[in-house]
Amino acid sequence: MKVHCYAAMGEKQPLENFEYEASELGDLDVQVTITHCGICYSDVHFIDNDAGVTTYPFVPGHEIVGNVSALGGKVTTLKEGDRVGIGWQARSCGECEWCIRGEENLCPEIFQSATWTPYGGFATAIIVNSRFAFPLPENLEPENVGPLMCGGITVYSPLRDHDIRPSMKVGVVGIGGLGHLALQFASACGCEVTAFSSTPAKEEEARALGATNFINSDDTAQLQHAARSLDFILSVGHDLDWNAYLGTLRPNGKLCIIGIPANPINIEPFQLMFGQMSVCGSLIGGRSAIREMLEFAAHHNIKAKTEVMQMSEVNEAIAKLKDNKARYRIVLKN
Repeated sequence: MKVHCYAAMGEKQPLENFEYEASELGDLDVQVTITHCGICYSDVHFIDNDAGVTTYPFVPGHEIVGNVSALGGKVTTLKEGDRVGIGWQARSCGECEWCIRGEENLCPEIFQSATWTPYGGFATAIIVNSRFAFPLPENLEPENVGPLMCGGITVYSPLRDHDIRPSMKVGVVGIGGLGHLALQFASACGCEVTAFSSTPAKEEEARALGATNFINSDDTAQLQHAARSLDFILSVGHDLDWNAYLGTLRPNGKLCIIGIPANPINIEPFQLMFGQMSVCGSLIGGRSAIREMLEFAAHHNIKAKTEVMQMSEVNEAIAKLKDNKARYRIVLKN
C-alpha cells in the first residue's frame, strides 16, 4: 500500500509531498487510516534537527486519531473500524523490567520506538504495534483528543505518579500547549491550582481552565507572596528563576519538569535541604496511564483547545506554531 504523507527532506526545510510503500503487517501490528494529527513542538525540533539525530526524509506527527483498517494475524484487542489514538510511542521491547512493570515509557529502547520511526502521522495511514493504539471514548472529539495522546499524558502522568490528591495545592508554570491541559487535569483532581504566566492577559482564561489563583511570573513581589504555599509544581519547559520557584514550595514539595528548558538548571542545594524539597522529571506515560488519562479526560470533559487546519496546510501550521500564534494546539485534518 502506498502511503501519502508530508516529509522534511532536509534540516529546517519545508515539508514536501512524499510517498512510501507501507511495510508488511507484523502479527501484532495494526494499520490505522489517519483522520487527524496534532502538531507538537517536538515535531518542529526534529524537523529542524535541533538534537542532531534526525534522519531524512522525516515525516513528523505523533498525536494521531484514526480508524483501524487492517490487523496483524495475532491482534485480538482491536477490530477493523475501531477509532483509536496513537501517541509518541509506537512500540517497546516488551521484555525489560520497565515494560514488564507497565512503564513502557522508560524502556531502554524508547528512542527507537517513536511513532515517527520510520515515518509519522502527517500522512494518510500508519502502522504501529496494536498495544500502542488506544481505543477512544466516544465523547472525545477527534480534533480535541489528538493532543491528549502526547500533551495530555505528559501532564497527567506526573500528577498520577506523584499521588496528587484533592487536598493539595498545585502550580502550573506556563499557560500554553501543555499548561492549558495541566490546569484542567489538576483542577479535575480537586486541587487548588495556581497558574504562573508572564502574560497577565491570560488570567481570565487560566481561571476558566481551572486555576484558582494567578501569579504574574515577572512580578517578583507576587512570587515572594506565594512563598511556601504549593505542594507540587509542573514546569512546562521555560527557563525559570528556579530558586524563586522552589521558594514557593511547602516542605516536602516537588518541582516536576515536563519540558526541556533551553539552559542548564541552577539550584542552591540549601533550598532543597531546608524544606526536604525535590526536583524531578517526567516523560509521557506507560500504556496503563494513557488508558486511564483518556477515561479521566472523557469523564471530566477535558479538551485540548485546538485550531483545525487541513493536512495540506502543514507548512502554514508549522509557521504559526513557530511564531507562537497557536492557541493552543493545531490539529491537521485529512
